[in-house]
Amino acid sequence: MAKRDYYEILGVAKSASADEIKKAYRRVAKQYHPDRNPGNPEAEAKFKEACEAYEVLSEPDKRARYDQYGHEGVNFGRGGFSYENFTHAGDFEDIFSSIFGNIFGGGGAQTRGRGPQVERGRDLKVNLSITLEEAFAGKEAEIALTRLESCEACHGSGASPGSKPKTCPRCKGSGAIRFQQGFFSMNTVCDVCQGQGEIIENPCTTCSGRGRVNKRTRVKVRIPAGVDTDNRVRVSGEGEVGPHNGPRGDLYIDITVKEHDVFERQGEDLVTQVNLSYAQAALGDEIEVPTLDSTEKITVAPGTQSHTLFRLTGKGMPRVNDNRRRGDLYVRTIVETPTHLTEREKELLRELAAINSEKISEGKGFFSRIKQEIKNAFAD
Repeated sequence: MAKRDYYEILGVAKSASADEIKKAYRRVAKQYHPDRNPGNPEAEAKFKEACEAYEVLSEPDKRARYDQYGHEGVNFGRGGFSYENFTHAGDFEDIFSSIFGNIFGGGGAQTRGRGPQVERGRDLKVNLSITLEEAFAGKEAEIALTRLESCEACHGSGASPGSKPKTCPRCKGSGAIRFQQGFFSMNTVCDVCQGQGEIIENPCTTCSGRGRVNKRTRVKVRIPAGVDTDNRVRVSGEGEVGPHNGPRGDLYIDITVKEHDVFERQGEDLVTQVNLSYAQAALGDEIEVPTLDSTEKITVAPGTQSHTLFRLTGKGMPRVNDNRRRGDLYVRTIVETPTHLTEREKELLRELAAINSEKISEGKGFFSRIKQEIKNAFAD
């Protein structure tokens, strides 16, 4: 049966760049990979077809001969194309890794088949409660935590002082075992050393051969200005150390901002309230109100009612990672009703009431008036 055009197999134009050809090959190879299509001879044939097409089109010289002479211009040797002659092993292994992920030790933060695996340490999470003032200005905090550190006795090797780990006899230190499956070979994690490439015959007594011990420590961190409750701050490289001195994980700090006595926070805005006397509300005044970092003056217009809102632009909370921009401060006025009046104050209020044609009961409340009316009724 005549061979299909290589460009058609990969679904690219003859003018396609090397990157386009590579992307197309990966897409087709993943789609028809035999392990994704078990027992499907048609898929396996298309997979082999894609490998052969890529072998030619990815090599400039072979591609040039193919473009000029077609399939006859490409010489694979007497046996034709074979996986043993497939020179792009790296691309083939990338396809395999993308299908199987970490099942065979590939991907992630580990090396595969190239000596002891390097494993990243675990991430840690702590909670931190701060005041609104600290959230406003930012804070240098010291976090106390317990985490795994490299054992000082064995320097993280896991072997007792004076001894060393021994190269794994099964994988010869590679951390992986290579075996053949069908028409291709692949790596799997060594079952003796678990991918480390080494075995420990004389474990360290301090860490019991683990190479790491729990240690109480304190970490200084910077909490940025503007954080709010449920925000999370990431501190890179302050988590646990990885096995065999592997890279550290990260430290995550979950923030809680305490409630404030004066200010109520609403995102980047703040709300507070100030009390006005009857005279201030009626006649108007200039008053001073607090902010988180200073004080501001606002002008109260004559006749201001209770629960009037004044807006002070840019006097709220800063934005995280952009402290030049801030929310607003809203000031709510509360007109106070006096509870203890002097006789002179009462007299003045009566005069005001008279001016406004208001009738004021002379010191008698509602229940006092009802009581007097009942008494009068029985007297009759």
